[in-house]
Amino acid sequence: MSTHAEHTQEQMHEPAPTPEHGGHEAHDAPQGAGAHAGHGGHGGHGGHADHVGQFRRLFWWNLLLALPVIGFSTMFAMILGYELPGIPGIEWISPALGTVIYVWGGRPFLTGAVDELKARKPGMMLLIALAITTAFLSSMGASLGLLPHELDFWWELALLVVIMLLGHWIEMRSLAQTTSALDSLAALLPDEAERITDSGTETVAPSELRLGDRVIVRPGARVPADGRIVEGSAAFDESMITGESRAVQREVGDPVVAGTVATDSGVRIEITAVGDDTALAGIRRLVETAQSSSSRAQRLADTAAAWLFWFALGAAAITAIVWFALGMPGDAIVRTITVLVIACPHALGLAIPLVVSIATERAARGGVLVKDRLALESMRTVSAVLFDKTGTLTKGAPTVTAVETAGARSAGPIGEDELLGLAAAAEGDSEHPLAAAIVRAAAERGIAVPAASGFTSSPATGVTARVEGRTVSVGGPSMLQRHGATELPAADAWREQGSIILHVLVDDEVVGALALADEIRAESRQAVDALHERGLTVVMITGDAEAVAQSVAAELGIDRVFAGVRPEDKAAKVAELQGEGFRVAMVGDGVNDAPALAQADVGIAIGAGTDVAIGSAGVILASDDPRSVLSVIELSRASYRKMTQNLWWAAGYNLISVPLAAGVLAPIGFILPMSVGALLMSASTVVVALNAQLLRRLDLRPDRLGR
Repeated sequence: MSTHAEHTQEQMHEPAPTPEHGGHEAHDAPQGAGAHAGHGGHGGHGGHADHVGQFRRLFWWNLLLALPVIGFSTMFAMILGYELPGIPGIEWISPALGTVIYVWGGRPFLTGAVDELKARKPGMMLLIALAITTAFLSSMGASLGLLPHELDFWWELALLVVIMLLGHWIEMRSLAQTTSALDSLAALLPDEAERITDSGTETVAPSELRLGDRVIVRPGARVPADGRIVEGSAAFDESMITGESRAVQREVGDPVVAGTVATDSGVRIEITAVGDDTALAGIRRLVETAQSSSSRAQRLADTAAAWLFWFALGAAAITAIVWFALGMPGDAIVRTITVLVIACPHALGLAIPLVVSIATERAARGGVLVKDRLALESMRTVSAVLFDKTGTLTKGAPTVTAVETAGARSAGPIGEDELLGLAAAAEGDSEHPLAAAIVRAAAERGIAVPAASGFTSSPATGVTARVEGRTVSVGGPSMLQRHGATELPAADAWREQGSIILHVLVDDEVVGALALADEIRAESRQAVDALHERGLTVVMITGDAEAVAQSVAAELGIDRVFAGVRPEDKAAKVAELQGEGFRVAMVGDGVNDAPALAQADVGIAIGAGTDVAIGSAGVILASDDPRSVLSVIELSRASYRKMTQNLWWAAGYNLISVPLAAGVLAPIGFILPMSVGALLMSASTVVVALNAQLLRRLDLRPDRLGR
């Protein structure tokens, strides 16, 4: 949804005649009609807040000036029936302050009108500029005695400028963005790297690294640049790049990516890519490309304003011709000017900003942050919702999903709780995500975990510790092979479901096994069902293997699955769906989701996700509840209804009042007085405002929408 504030947003980059101005540099965004700084405006994330402040100051200063202009206006006094004090020169208060309002407060509209003329795309700016310029010239002519007294529109000029500035302030505030996807990408890199030299090590910035350099990545540290492991092995948390929660074991010769974390061991890597050649930089470029090429929503307000401009201009021309042809030049001037002033859309100027402001406020109270109004408007047309699996439909962290004991054994049977307690004791000193999941599972069951000693960890194998005089080992296939043991029968079924399987050994004998998987959120099935009820196609995308993806999809009833998708290919999958005719909303939380979020018609980020995903999205869900997507859909549809209702009401006023002001009913003795037209104009604004307030009644609770 686009309105006239976009033009003035760019104009305000120039030093505006306000009490303060920021002196900003101009954007590269196109000027004039169609200028846009929403979905594709990644070039100036900090500028929105500056524009909000400038319009706020401009509105309040001009409101202060407008009060005496209106109060001391002879026409306004005549309408309300009061007399101005007999103070010499009082009649010049309104012309003097009105001129300041026209030049200062009207500057954004006047410069915006010039841009629209240059672009040959008349719209809201030109319509407002036409009205305030006509009001200014006619009022000054009336004040100087050159035109009839009834053409004194100083009060209407002041009211018009102030209302339009208020609409712009509201709209710019709704446009303000607080995060930057590209800055968040850069923040994934560590501040320092430990480079190996002939004399030892030195601390340098990642930007100082060169191809062939060798660096130490200690446990818990981030990789400073793309490289390959030359010494050691470790489990790497690549969730910020791949979006998947499972740590990946990397050995000597394996590649590692900048921004990933060595979770359990230190390694030495040789740098193979720096700067723009890194995978992280590639993702950055994908984000930039997708953002700059995102489709633009239909701009209802600009379209309505363009039609209204030609309608007003045509009506004024016909009015002048007819009244002059009737031999009434005085009436021709009065009627023509009245038409041009009345045609200015007070209500149209507030129709969209008020709805957007109330909708975004209502959304925030419902846990939905709307960063991009284009995303809000576009959500009503979405036909497919693409969910990233990990961290969105699932919790994004490994969880113990099953415990199996070995049954008969030499030392007697062992129960599930005892098995889990022994495993938690052995894993207690490990920093591995799987170890944390086991310890957490024991705590959730209220199991008393015994003390352990002699902890040792072997990468890609498992852990061993002494627990209550017994040697307890927890690990995967390598550990079973080392001990000459075989896995439990349940492992085959778990493996088909895509679970991670860890066996527990006590004194070299298998006593049981644990299945770990990324747990599906309880609300995911409700969200998928509710989306199906609304006629939407639900798609899941993941880097996981096909078996894991299909297992989750079958449980949730998802229509289509993209499995084994590499990070750089996610945006292409979104484009593939779009090529099939779908309007796609993408829901994700990882860095790898950022290009896809930007490519989608609507990008929705889970609020608990990374900053870069949030920065690339137009809508942010404060909670992890996927049912919140339904809130966005309902809000989009409701706000669109209010926008169209307000636009029809605002434009409808003009369609009726302009012909009456032109004198179309003059043959039967009725001509709309300017004073009545002005009051109707104000009434139209009130109706639009009250209609927008009805959005506050919308219930966006996910538990209600997801039933």
